[in-house]
Amino acid sequence: MLIFLDVETTGLDVSDKIVSIGLVVVDEEISTEYSALVNEGKKIPPKASSIHHITNEMIKDKSLLRESEPYIFLESFNQTGVCLVGHNINFDLKKLYDSVGFEWQGEMVDTLRVSKHLLPESEEFSLQFLRYDLKLYRDEKEPIVIHDALSDAKVVKSLYEYLLTLASDEELQRLSFVNVLMQKFEFGKYAGRYIEEISMLDSSYLQWMLNNIMDLDEDLRYSIKHYLQG
Repeated sequence: MLIFLDVETTGLDVSDKIVSIGLVVVDEEISTEYSALVNEGKKIPPKASSIHHITNEMIKDKSLLRESEPYIFLESFNQTGVCLVGHNINFDLKKLYDSVGFEWQGEMVDTLRVSKHLLPESEEFSLQFLRYDLKLYRDEKEPIVIHDALSDAKVVKSLYEYLLTLASDEELQRLSFVNVLMQKFEFGKYAGRYIEEISMLDSSYLQWMLNNIMDLDEDLRYSIKHYLQG
């Protein structure tokens, strides 16, 4: 069984909570969808609403995450032999743990990290960029709503299927746990510049990033350390 997962939240801090969860479940050739808005007792700030378009009015009377149909399904199949797939899956799992203490026991594929391994020439690795860059939208049978949990889970499924044309499922699972040596910065004042170049020109800035950006992408942290060590 494959479970494609996406969540939307009130923000990115540890204290932030999930407000929407979407699953696409594939068991043999049968595909089933689950989605729900949830209310974990934390208000949605305007910045978050501007991204996923979920408002406090929309979740006012919704149930807790642990009482929602998608979460109940996810918890009931939290076992080996079931593979959970997400784009930056560690973020989704971290929010599930922060919200309800959920810890996944099965296999995992992180399409974000795998994409970095198998598509190194891509300019970006966000889910929506890859959707258009790889022309995944051509196979969509219904409209996709950006930053909607269920819609994003569907795009994750399409991306996973594309990655399967490049490597086996076993390899996708393996690569999900292998750090990526990144070549360029994707953001900040050195966006588009080679990390190795900046390690020689401005190593103090890279050291500052390591010491001060606590939520720094783990592959970027790994890459910066690699180039600083020469």
